[in-house]
Amino acid sequence: MAIRLLVFLQGTVLMHPDGVRHTRRERVAQARNRMHPGLYDFASYVPVDGAATKLRRWADRGAEIAYLSSHRDSNHLLEDALALRRWEFPPGRVLGRKRGESYGTVVERELPDVLIEDDCESLDGRSHIASEQIRPELRSRIAAIVVPEFGGIDHLPDKPAELLGFRAKGRRRSSATPARWSRVLTGRP
Repeated sequence: MAIRLLVFLQGTVLMHPDGVRHTRRERVAQARNRMHPGLYDFASYVPVDGAATKLRRWADRGAEIAYLSSHRDSNHLLEDALALRRWEFPPGRVLGRKRGESYGTVVERELPDVLIEDDCESLDGRSHIASEQIRPELRSRIAAIVVPEFGGIDHLPDKPAELLGFRAKGRRRSSATPARWSRVLTGRP
């Protein structure tokens, strides 16, 4: 059975083109100050480091991939899909929230095996993190991996099955939330 991945787009695997040749911290600062025109040109977004290659590797190994966008507007969702296609990300549905939905609602509806998202540092975090919005009774069913915003996913395992280990390691920490599991595993405080 294929492992089902839900991967957040903006800040996790795609970024504004002004972030190219800048450090992760500089990318976060650019997103925070909202002054770079590329932040709003969604069709021109580029991969965060080797994200497209990593996702193709997972797809080649049988993973089923869907993407979660920060956008709600259908035109912006189409721009997301065009950026993914341009950079040769593996095919997958691009999902957005409907009116009144949180990111957690979308994740619960999709119920992936693995959710990969960033820590929303430029937005001051926790309230925007999808894994924090998932109902407690469903959290144990989803391996939630939270990476530093604009830090990429290159460091994650090449085999999709190994991503499930984040769920198993997280369960041993009974008081941990999904975001805290991944901080422990990625060395972030």
